[in-house]
Amino acid sequence: MPGLDPGIRHLRRRLDCRVKPGNDEEKPEDLTMATHKLLLLPGDGIGPEVMGEVKRLIDWLNAAGIAKFETDTGLVGGSAYDAHKVSISEGDMAKALAADAIIFGAVGGPKWDAVPYEVRPEAGLLRLRKDLALFANLRPAVCYPALADASSLKREAVEGLDIMIVRELTGGVYFGEPKTITDLGNGQKRAVDTQVYDTYEIERIGRVAFELARKRKNKVTSMEKRNVMKSGVLWNEVMTAVHKREYPDVTLEHQLADSGGMMLVKAPKQFDVIVTDNLFGDMLSDIAAMLTGSLGMLPSASLGEVDVKSRKRKALYEPVHGSAPDIAGKGLANPIAMISSFGMALRYSFDMGALADKVDAAIAAVLASGLRTADIKSEGTTAASTTQMGEAILKELQKLHA
Repeated sequence: MPGLDPGIRHLRRRLDCRVKPGNDEEKPEDLTMATHKLLLLPGDGIGPEVMGEVKRLIDWLNAAGIAKFETDTGLVGGSAYDAHKVSISEGDMAKALAADAIIFGAVGGPKWDAVPYEVRPEAGLLRLRKDLALFANLRPAVCYPALADASSLKREAVEGLDIMIVRELTGGVYFGEPKTITDLGNGQKRAVDTQVYDTYEIERIGRVAFELARKRKNKVTSMEKRNVMKSGVLWNEVMTAVHKREYPDVTLEHQLADSGGMMLVKAPKQFDVIVTDNLFGDMLSDIAAMLTGSLGMLPSASLGEVDVKSRKRKALYEPVHGSAPDIAGKGLANPIAMISSFGMALRYSFDMGALADKVDAAIAAVLASGLRTADIKSEGTTAASTTQMGEAILKELQKLHA
């Protein structure tokens, strides 16, 4: 779009990376106006507040005839436990399996610290990931031009930052068995978590990373701990083999995960696509969040395999931030990560790349205007509540779509 700030144009261009095979060309916006089924799972804490801003956006898209979304709402996490004594009910799991995409808020909080481990709030999210086979977690870390000074690093270190962290999501230590705590007697206990990866799990997440890199800067950095972990040795071997066999045109680097974390806070712009396992991906993406100014800024997409016949894939979209119970209900939450997650749904689930670009551009324009929620507030900017930020982004989107 003519007249956009160069930084915003760069942001739109760099975010336009698709995972679906055969989707190199931009498709026209849904001319047949197909109905897309969304399941909204607001969850706990600030989840319902930030989800409310996405619902506002969806309602406008429907009313304006731009898209047609059919929404249903369910319970997950602590809210599901309060209602059903489980972290997600069988009824809501059935809705999740039938949906074209799931938009997820956040789960957890001290209120549920004492519930049985198997029904803790986080178990609902883990079940969704496992049962829907959402093996690929994409976490972009993009520094909006207006927020370079909000980062914990100096402006020159993060200005223009654009990293995609690809995290394996259904294997590793979070799902490995055995997972036990054993009473050894005499006041001693032993805890066991098991890190397990099979070759095929590493191959498929590697392919996602390499395909993304081909549409970006053509560079992948694979991170593991092969110096102390056998799973890291296998990860390194498999990534090397997939690269040599299928993606020799892409630059592949290997880095130990602890060293990679250090380099993320020292010289982050050296990275393009980072691919790593479940545990390290969880930690490294949170580190990357602070490079952008706040956890409240980062969206994510969790994707399954593309179905050969329908060309569709199961998908769940969620902000990287948690439930932040300390600010829940106070109107202080930043809805940008939640709105950006919906933007990723437009891009990866519904082939609405042009509309997703406009969502990204609307967010960048609002930030450039100086409007800020508490987590990214700085001197000389204007304070905004959750609702005010959501309304401002929608208003900018309406201008861009006019």
